[in-house]
Amino acid sequence: MTSSIIYEGQLRSRCTHLQSQRSILNDAPLDNHGKGQSFSPTDLVATALGSCMLTIMGIKAESLGISLEGTKVEVKKTMGDAPRRIVQIDIWLHFLQSWDSKTRTLLERAAATCPVHRSLHPDIQKNIHFGWP
Repeated sequence: MTSSIIYEGQLRSRCTHLQSQRSILNDAPLDNHGKGQSFSPTDLVATALGSCMLTIMGIKAESLGISLEGTKVEVKKTMGDAPRRIVQIDIWLHFLQSWDSKTRTLLERAAATCPVHRSLHPDIQKNIHFGWP
């Protein structure tokens, strides 16, 4: 098992990562009967994409002998209706360091191989923006 989820009522769940026993709360969003006091399930999906891309780039960076420490990722999720679903995810990666074009290309290609990116339905538009200094 990877995680356990306990419904706490009022459209809130506590999600626990079983290996580490760390938890996060999950709330329904304001636009879908919730309080929006924590990540919604679809927020977690979009955030997982940004986190996964940064992780895979971090693995590549380590193999290149460079560090991505301090790199910031911003995520914007856009919902659609009929049916309610994620229609677009925008990811902005903001790097503190600048490398030569070959290194940047290797890192950008690594980001595109993240498992979350490959797992999302192709109908979800994914716009990835790399911000190099």
